[in-house]
Amino acid sequence: MDVKETGLLEGRLEDHWDYGSKARAMMVLLQGKIPETIVDMGAGSAFFSRYLLEHSGAREAWCLDPAYPSECDEVIGPKVLHYRRGMDRLEGDLVLLMDVLEHVDDDLAFLRSLAGGAKRGTRFFITVPAFPRLWSGHDVFLGHRRRYTLSGLRRVVKDAGLEEKKAGYYFAAVLPMAAAARWGRKIAGRDTARSQLGEVPPILNGLFKALCLLELKVIEGNDLAGLTVYCFADKP
Repeated sequence: MDVKETGLLEGRLEDHWDYGSKARAMMVLLQGKIPETIVDMGAGSAFFSRYLLEHSGAREAWCLDPAYPSECDEVIGPKVLHYRRGMDRLEGDLVLLMDVLEHVDDDLAFLRSLAGGAKRGTRFFITVPAFPRLWSGHDVFLGHRRRYTLSGLRRVVKDAGLEEKKAGYYFAAVLPMAAAARWGRKIAGRDTARSQLGEVPPILNGLFKALCLLELKVIEGNDLAGLTVYCFADKP
């Protein structure tokens, strides 16, 4: 979760259709093969690292975000979340880049630097917002530089020196409704720079969660459309 959106949601993040569904998709795509040490770049609230620690055999997660006011450690049973503003060396077995690349001015140089500092066999899991035509005030609020197509993300991953294993779109089922809402705000002149995270009524939240759960059954075959682009890659 982006630190700019901290406090916008009531209740657990896992109950929100976006975060809960994306975390479950992450687990499906990783096929339960979660290494012991995770590096979560731009971790924000550390939701995804925490989810992996709670639902897998991962032992520790290094959550990196320059926006953290201080550095500390959080113990979760026998496991640890390390909150840091930066890291001298990339020493994780799995690197998470959950909605991070769109914030970086030079996404290729950033990813190439991470890949260059990673050991052979390091796994990367990347998600980014899809389709430039869906650009809205939400992107402006979060400080995004761009939105991606699947081919665009694949190109960045390849040029950074990583070997793609899986890539595609997710949130296809909710794409028509999300696109209509964004374009509707633009037409009405209400597309201001603010977060749209907390705007989903409970009934729609439940509907979106159900649709995304069904979509998980075919997630690896979707290279057409969705709100999110994902890529799972290795350092060769």
